[in-house]
Amino acid sequence: MTATGATAGSHHREPAGTGLVGREAELGRILQSAGPGQSTPSRGLLLLGEEGIGRSRLLRAAGEQAAQDGALVLSAHGWAVERDRPYACLRQLLTLVLDETGGLPEPQRRALVTVVAARPGPSPVDARPVQMAVLVLLQHLAASAPVLLTVDDIQDCDQASMDVIGSVIRHLPGRGVSVLLAARGEAVPTGLPTELGLLYLAPLTPRAAAALLDEQPGVPRGRRRLELLEEARGNPQALLELCRLGRSAADRAVPGGKLPQLRFAQDEFESRLAALPATTQHALLYAALADPGEDLWTVMTALDTPDLDVWAPAEAAGIVTVADGGISFRHALVRRSAGARHPAQLRRTAYLALAEAAGPQASRARYRAAAALGPDESIAVALEGAAWDAQDAFTAAATLEQAARLSPGVRDRARRLAEALAAAHLVGDPDWVGDLYQEFTRIDADAETTFLAAAAMSTALSLSSFQEEAFDLLLDVCERTLPGDGPLTLALASLAAAVADQSALPQHRSRLAALLARTESRTRAGSESIGSLARLDDPEVRSALRAVVSLVATPPGSAARLLRGLEQPRLGALPDSPSRLAQRLAVAWAAYQADEADACLRQYRKADAQLRTRKALGLRAWSLAPMADTLLATGRWTEAEALLEESSDGAAVLGQSRVQADLDALALTLSALRGGTVPDPSAAEARWRALDLEGNRATQARILRARALAATAQGDWARAFRQWRALFDADGSPLHPFLSPRAIAELAVAAKRTGREEETARILARVRSQQGERPTTRMTLLLHHAAALVDFEGDPEQHFQLAVVNPESEQWPWERAQARLSYAVWLRRGRRPLEAREQLTAALEMAEQLGADPLAAAVRAELRASGAACAAEPDVALAELTAQQRQIVRLAASGLSNREIGEQLFLSPRTVGTHLYNVYPKLGVSRRHQLRDLLSAAETDIA
Repeated sequence: MTATGATAGSHHREPAGTGLVGREAELGRILQSAGPGQSTPSRGLLLLGEEGIGRSRLLRAAGEQAAQDGALVLSAHGWAVERDRPYACLRQLLTLVLDETGGLPEPQRRALVTVVAARPGPSPVDARPVQMAVLVLLQHLAASAPVLLTVDDIQDCDQASMDVIGSVIRHLPGRGVSVLLAARGEAVPTGLPTELGLLYLAPLTPRAAAALLDEQPGVPRGRRRLELLEEARGNPQALLELCRLGRSAADRAVPGGKLPQLRFAQDEFESRLAALPATTQHALLYAALADPGEDLWTVMTALDTPDLDVWAPAEAAGIVTVADGGISFRHALVRRSAGARHPAQLRRTAYLALAEAAGPQASRARYRAAAALGPDESIAVALEGAAWDAQDAFTAAATLEQAARLSPGVRDRARRLAEALAAAHLVGDPDWVGDLYQEFTRIDADAETTFLAAAAMSTALSLSSFQEEAFDLLLDVCERTLPGDGPLTLALASLAAAVADQSALPQHRSRLAALLARTESRTRAGSESIGSLARLDDPEVRSALRAVVSLVATPPGSAARLLRGLEQPRLGALPDSPSRLAQRLAVAWAAYQADEADACLRQYRKADAQLRTRKALGLRAWSLAPMADTLLATGRWTEAEALLEESSDGAAVLGQSRVQADLDALALTLSALRGGTVPDPSAAEARWRALDLEGNRATQARILRARALAATAQGDWARAFRQWRALFDADGSPLHPFLSPRAIAELAVAAKRTGREEETARILARVRSQQGERPTTRMTLLLHHAAALVDFEGDPEQHFQLAVVNPESEQWPWERAQARLSYAVWLRRGRRPLEAREQLTAALEMAEQLGADPLAAAVRAELRASGAACAAEPDVALAELTAQQRQIVRLAASGLSNREIGEQLFLSPRTVGTHLYNVYPKLGVSRRHQLRDLLSAAETDIA
């Protein structure tokens, strides 16, 4: 049963279709606190937030959900025009349940009917009968079904109704009646009980905002989409309104008529703006057109007034805040409205005044450009000079794009457009790069400029999963416009190598070898510069890039040798030049290929910090998967989780479909390694199906491993083997030359479980031969582990020992723990349980330190099978010890050494050590430091 009051005609109604994107957690909190199924008594919940943040939509969604769950929902909406009418809001709430008042005592029934039915007669002077009547009525209704009261815009509610609602909140918690309120702003409206729970609605996250925007019809693409997301600042209503306007990127260049008006702004803000003094309206125009974060005194200078009182009426109206030497608008749409409501000529005058007042040359150039009436070389030169001084890639790209459009000369326009492409590729939005490249192709350009543009477009294609198109574009540029050798060819070859590694297509690798040969000779002058790309005349940079190309173009096995020949960039505090950054990324990737984890992470971390600071998420996208791979392999799972969460948001906002697929696969990998509840991969699977995985074999390999580990965590070894097996072709050749071989041990474990050893042995032989005579240390360990399981011609024990005794294997803790587990199983089946327990104890410690629950569970099962007591409840396990053993355990847990324990108990240190050695398996621990956690857990169980 559902009842709603008369709530039509809201003065800032949100349009249908806004959905609840990004508000799942808030809706869950609301239903938990104020829904009919609340687990604990609640005194109600108040939603707070700015205009358009989604309060009303959440209120409606909660009411709809509660009604579906069988609750009676009574709703009302506060109105400013009814604030002085007693019980106006209560009338909305109770009109549809007046028939239920018959059972009330007559004085209460009469008082309630009088105020709710609005019958002629004086309003009750005494509010008590009304409040009591409402309490009794709601309790009567709650006897049949839970009751939910929802009131939107409670700050505009009349005081008499608010007192009644307050009485309900205070007297009926946990009695089947819940109260859910919403108010505009950040402050609790006067008159509400202090016991009320609060939920402040923050702006949507960038990822949620992008998802909401992309659901709308006619959503903008490229640069305009990113600008809109930035302008809306996570406000759902602002996103929808700005999307509706569909303003082009040229709106700030003011020729033309009046800007489109905002429906929401006119309803919500226009009256407030129009009511301000003319001088304040004029000042707000300048503030609205100024760059975000512009200094207050720059705006004051442009206004030609020192009087700060000009802002006072706008502050009082809640439009702006003046503080800390700046001026900020309280809402994204009021800023837009404050600028759009003035004619074009007045806006141009404001831009010119701001240009005169601004200090930095970059700001002056941008304001002059906004006021420009057509192409102007002087402004274009100023913009170009300011672009690469910008602290972030987006500002640089937008500035260069504007410089190109203001360039009168064709050659200058082509050069600046190519540099805008290069900067936009650093930002990482494929649509923006595509738009600029389409414009660039209509202009005649020289070889270097053409290469710069094609390189940016190729990168965008690759990030969007189109590897064949990306590779063909680079080859076409090389064949048509570039000379036979030199820095441009090397730069092109390094980009082609990145694409070829992602695709792993044989034809790409074979054609890359020819490109590599062309880079070996160098006949051109060594001072060549290619615009915004790095100068490649530095021998260290050239060597690093050539190593990248060689690693992809040649068979595996040369990574360690090539890495030893490279200069490692220093890790100082100073930021890198573009060429040094290119070298650092190349060296990091070479270290990744050589399985030199520490060197790889040192370089990637340094580069990643700089790329995040510069918002160069396009260039950063190339390093995310290798960096996350390395963090996962080396047991740095917390750092990997943070990297995946943060970078996944960026990839989703920028529309980098291939990068998103990689990150989804790696996130599923981490969840499967940790165990517990593996998240539903359906959303990721849908994104994976949309990709051409055959042309993105690196991504496909990561997906297959993620699926296999998820199947393993669920105990489905047959499905796990199928996924591992798909990492290799029918003849045993790897799907991806780097990623597939590093799964050989996992494939062998699954083969042993499913009886597919012979088939896997052939694959192992193929992998072993492809790795050459000197595989990396990590590959050597993995090959020994696999051989011990499936190579019937070798000595299993020798292979197992070589897989676990090498101290360097500690760099890859999960792989080492898995090898120890396999070795222990072999030992136990060979009737060597004591040796098996030694391996299992070490494996369990490693698995527990990692938080690898599935692996730890498998080790504990083997420990039990080997005769060791394992994984008993802490209090039960302690109870099974002797009194002396428990005393030793408690003293050891407190941090005392064996000698100190012996002195207290009059035992020798050796005897103490023997006792601890004997009790460790019984307690399910392997090291002294775990005793403290075990005792804490036991005390918790007892409590």
